Amino acid sequence: MVKHQPLQVYERQLCLSCLTGIYGCRWKRYQRSHDDSSKWECSWFFLLCCSFLLLLVWSYFWLVAHNDYNEFNWLLYNRSAVWKDGTVPILTTTLTGFTYTAFLMILALCHIVLGQQLNLYWIHKIVVLAILLTTIAGLVSIDDFWQDEWDIVIISLQFTGPFLHIVALSVVTALGWVVAGQVVRVERSRFQVVTLVIYVSLLLVLYLVPLFISSPCIIDRSKLGPRPAVIGRRGAPMLAPEHTIMSFSKALQQKVTALEAEVTISLDGVPFLMRDRTLRRTTNVDKLFPSRQDHDASFFNWTEIRSLNAGLWFLRDDPYWTLQYMSGKDRNRTANQTVCSLAELLRLAARANRSVIFSLRRPPSHHPRHQLWVSDALKVIQRSSILPEQVMWTPDWYRKKVRAAVPLLQQTSDEKLPVAELKERGISTLTLHYSQARAQDIRQFSGSNVSVNVYPVNEPWLYSLMWCSGVQSVSSDAPHILKKVPSPVWIMSADEYGLIWITSDIISVAIVIGIFVFQNYHLIRWKMSGMRSYNPEQIMLSAVARRPSRDVNLMKEKLIFSEINNGVGSTDELSVYTRNGLDMYSRDDIMTPTRHATKL
Repeated sequence: MVKHQPLQVYERQLCLSCLTGIYGCRWKRYQRSHDDSSKWECSWFFLLCCSFLLLLVWSYFWLVAHNDYNEFNWLLYNRSAVWKDGTVPILTTTLTGFTYTAFLMILALCHIVLGQQLNLYWIHKIVVLAILLTTIAGLVSIDDFWQDEWDIVIISLQFTGPFLHIVALSVVTALGWVVAGQVVRVERSRFQVVTLVIYVSLLLVLYLVPLFISSPCIIDRSKLGPRPAVIGRRGAPMLAPEHTIMSFSKALQQKVTALEAEVTISLDGVPFLMRDRTLRRTTNVDKLFPSRQDHDASFFNWTEIRSLNAGLWFLRDDPYWTLQYMSGKDRNRTANQTVCSLAELLRLAARANRSVIFSLRRPPSHHPRHQLWVSDALKVIQRSSILPEQVMWTPDWYRKKVRAAVPLLQQTSDEKLPVAELKERGISTLTLHYSQARAQDIRQFSGSNVSVNVYPVNEPWLYSLMWCSGVQSVSSDAPHILKKVPSPVWIMSADEYGLIWITSDIISVAIVIGIFVFQNYHLIRWKMSGMRSYNPEQIMLSAVARRPSRDVNLMKEKLIFSEINNGVGSTDELSVYTRNGLDMYSRDDIMTPTRHATKL
């Protein structure tokens, strides 16, 4: 009779196999280990954390920069002379990279919680390193190409700060489970002390951060000013081609209070509406005048300009991704749009009883209207049917001459000046970029009867922030979106915010203390039990380096026990011997083996 060879029966651990398999391509049980992670693998975990955090900043930047996507594409066009939506590949790669790194971060944290050794697969290492380098390159490029856009990140924190604080506090509080698992251990090391100090310091910083959070939306509702008026910037360029009659008509349908445009003077002295220096982007000048397509727009006479089509580019490029929402009638109308003159804009505004605000670009020095450009614009205003007080004059050139010629014009400026100087120049309205519109300055100007108009405001969150800051009007490419914002997205009093702050801190402290107490209680119970629970992964094979890999795999994969005292039914303890030591396991700590009998 041959001795029985009972085989250890394993419990299936599909979740753990998927966890270690996806992260480190360790699908087999014998490939897993509870040993401490090597310094090399800890370094890769640190790089993974850096990649995740940088991508988080990068993703947040592009989230709040949605207000200026068209501005970004316009800057790209000015460099390459080819219109393309550069945000699409950026957003696609950002979303893919962020999802990938976030998933790996979750897997890594699960490894730490379960006591599994970190061993990032080499393909993941290559991808993580590529993501890290690409993100750094992107941040450097944006800082060089679009440096002013960082202002919107600072401004957005005034709106999102209270909520980002709660999210960050929740995440760090949840990480207390991971930290407690590392700190509350039998072995004591300097690493545990450093980890605990860093974690507690981070918690204290988050608890005190609200002291430094300032937002115009933290205000009593009784102090909230009236809803800012919306000005159609170049009409409604998301709904129709910019600077066309159709675009301004669409803006009037959205109940705007004024129309804003950029004016250029033609070769024969006719003021017309054009944003770019050339006619390439918004007209078919490349087909009618191919040899002059790169010439300054002001070197075309009005007859030539009027012959150009100003709508087909919109159907071709779909700059705001809104073409799918246009009806067939609107598409036909778009295809027949022409360049709009200042006289036509004033006539349309007069019929609708709306104001007009415009900037005036001076022609080049060798242009025949270089000295007459202001006079050309004034003549059109004087000959139109619009009331002078409905026209906001922005150019600073010859302002005294303009005030003498048409005294009732509203004098506006796009330069942020002291109140005394504004009064001296007769300026009653300031048109500022949102990065210059600070709440305290707005209150100061409003107290001196100087209205503030802010541009460009296309997102509800930015509109809400400007509303709470007290601006009187905003210039927007998206009046149809702001029309749907009847009140600020959020507003709360200082007392309400203080209550939320203190409550969230108390809850966080209670949860963190509970986590550490529970982890410590669990450790004490484990120590008092006097024995360790059987787990095949916890068998330490310190002689692994000296054994053939085939033998090690067999030992970990099948763990065959010899029968002691005439069978497994005995209550005596089973011993598992290794080359370097002895671990004792009681019968109650293992699963009942399956006996196989073999007859001679």
